Amino acid sequence: MNDIRHSVFVIDDDAAVRDSLLYLLRSEGVRARGFASGADFFANLPEDRSACVVTDIRMPGMDGTEVVHRLNELNDRTWPVIVFTGHADVPMAVQLMKAGVIDFIEKPFDPVRMLETVKGALEQLDDLSARQEQRLETDRKLGLLTPRERQVFDALIEGKSNKEIALLLSISPRTVEIFRSKVMDKMQADSLSALVRMGLSVAPQA
Repeated sequence: MNDIRHSVFVIDDDAAVRDSLLYLLRSEGVRARGFASGADFFANLPEDRSACVVTDIRMPGMDGTEVVHRLNELNDRTWPVIVFTGHADVPMAVQLMKAGVIDFIEKPFDPVRMLETVKGALEQLDDLSARQEQRLETDRKLGLLTPRERQVFDALIEGKSNKEIALLLSISPRTVEIFRSKVMDKMQADSLSALVRMGLSVAPQA
């Protein structure tokens, strides 16, 4: 795997299980850090923005269910979560998947399955990072538009025709064409479909 761009946080009160998983991940070149409880994890909440969390469900104090719900409340972090659990907790794990957990693994965990699942979670982070970078680039380009050009942009991504935009903005269709050309140029869009894809990631300006 050999992925040092992201971190994996392992939460389990069983030191033997926790250390075993940390060893497995580190042997594959993954940055991994362990926590003995959910309370310990949140008391020392890592600053990493790109990370995956692997947590046990059954733990004293704050259990895995509460860990998942508290992670969902963190607006500044989007961390994929994997839970591992005993057979009796499978129904609970299924419910947690409905709350956003990407997968659950039964104990004793299979090393190959665990690595494949963590790899999938880290790939999700790569996809998320790419989308965030694309969004930032789109926002930067939108900042180059004049107020009128932004109005034309919003109308175009809503699917309005040049004639409809002209009526909406009380300008001529020819003027719409001029603004449309400027919008396409500033947004570096080579087609209307490319412009629409950019628009899907941003909310229309009020």
